[in-house]
Amino acid sequence: MQLIDQHVKKIMEECKVRARDAGLEFYDETLEYIVTNKDLIELSPKVMIPTLYDYWVHDVEVLKGHGVYKLYPTNPYETVINSRPAISFYNDNNPDWLNIMIFYHVLAHIDFYQNNILFEKTWDDDFVGRALADKRMIANLRSDHGRWVDYVIEFSRGIDNLVGYFNALYDKEYTAARDLSGKLDYYFSEFLQNQEQSDIQEIFKEVERYNELQQRNPEHCESLFLSDVQSNYPEFQAKYEKAEQEKREERSDNVMAYILEHSRFLEKEENVWMKTVMGIVQSTALYFEPQIRTKIANEGWASYWHDHLFRMDDRIEGHEVAYSKTHSGVTSISRVGLNPYAIGMRLYEYIEKLADRGKLNFQFQKISNIQERKDYDTGVFKGQEAIFSVRKNFSDFVLINTFVDQDFVDEHNLFVVGIRQNKQRGTREFYVKSRNSEDYRQMLVDSLYHPPKITIDEDKTDESNLYLVHHYEKKPLVNEYIPDTMMGIEYLLGGQVQLETTEVIRKRPETEDEEPEMELRRVLYTMKDRKISKVDL
Repeated sequence: MQLIDQHVKKIMEECKVRARDAGLEFYDETLEYIVTNKDLIELSPKVMIPTLYDYWVHDVEVLKGHGVYKLYPTNPYETVINSRPAISFYNDNNPDWLNIMIFYHVLAHIDFYQNNILFEKTWDDDFVGRALADKRMIANLRSDHGRWVDYVIEFSRGIDNLVGYFNALYDKEYTAARDLSGKLDYYFSEFLQNQEQSDIQEIFKEVERYNELQQRNPEHCESLFLSDVQSNYPEFQAKYEKAEQEKREERSDNVMAYILEHSRFLEKEENVWMKTVMGIVQSTALYFEPQIRTKIANEGWASYWHDHLFRMDDRIEGHEVAYSKTHSGVTSISRVGLNPYAIGMRLYEYIEKLADRGKLNFQFQKISNIQERKDYDTGVFKGQEAIFSVRKNFSDFVLINTFVDQDFVDEHNLFVVGIRQNKQRGTREFYVKSRNSEDYRQMLVDSLYHPPKITIDEDKTDESNLYLVHHYEKKPLVNEYIPDTMMGIEYLLGGQVQLETTEVIRKRPETEDEEPEMELRRVLYTMKDRKISKVDL
């Protein structure tokens, strides 16, 4: 692995100038490395972070990667990681025109990392440097504690999707940024907006009243203002306390943090080192959470800009056909399966077109006539403003649920594919199951990363027992993983663990033509002394 040469670096710097002129924003310092396919295979299990801590599963993935590469050799164009400075990796056999396209793609990724709010907690951190320090720390602990370090890593990674990502993002975002106390924040952001008699003018009047009081008496502004609120709304205090209780319940989804804070086993002098290992696994998981939740939005953004910028670049001359083949290979719509590059890029193009014609408003949404919807055009041309706003504020889930509508599905001839048995031929066949936007949108949502929602029932939890509640969201837990995961939690906690969850029981149909019936059954697993039991609730 080595840095790109000066000729290629000059191409990258020219691409930066043109990308900034188009509106992309990113730090100027970047590092670009040339890597072999062998390097990529060895880096992939570490999510392309060379300094990530060592773990035996990485070695297994490398061996598997070598086997797969022998059968299906591939040559990926690039990989970019969210670090300070941003680091990207390239193959050494790319011609200059292809590097131009790839650099635009990478710069758009960097712009996304450094501006999308889901990445906010990564903006001020050099993760590569921190990962190196973590790697050295774990290496030192291995020299003292041997294989027990890997046990703790494995147990921690079993629950590293239960780290309360959105609550962690919320904690940094809200009251400190607004400089408001919890009561004031609740009053303006929730209480007033839920009052039946309140309209937007009423809320503005209250904001203005608070600002005037702040100017006249900043020291006692809050207490005076809240005193008037209590007089006008006697129920305010009770509703505020209820909202705070609900927030506490919502924030009980960080199982790993709870164990770190309450485990008597980890407090023992000989086990304190385990907290360090768990903290490293937790912070690493939080760092990668936004990338998992923005795959379509991020790849779509990068594909949109490499196409937009490269086609305007005069250096494309003579390479139009080769570029078209490469671009279509990356962004063609998969009829079976999902190509995030294709769907993401077309969503940005669709949003831009809607905003340019003034269709991103409620007036347009009320129109049901097909021809009127097609002809609607106010000529506001705010497409670029709209897509940059989406880039800043949207995750995959919000992007899909907001913009995948029937017009989008019809425009790109999208459909949901079903599989059925052809009894006559004795084969399975694909067929067009639905062209409805709701079905297609649901298919996309089902493909997204969605960790289980598991919270801690504090009423049933005490020093000797941790009571976890799985909130069923039409996706049951994978039963075969439950015993090992609960055993890991029991070890780290040093006490009994219970898990309340929902299992789906499939009833055998009486005839072959009938669909099997599904029954939901609430059950309770208990892990005690490394033995698991289950009872129906």
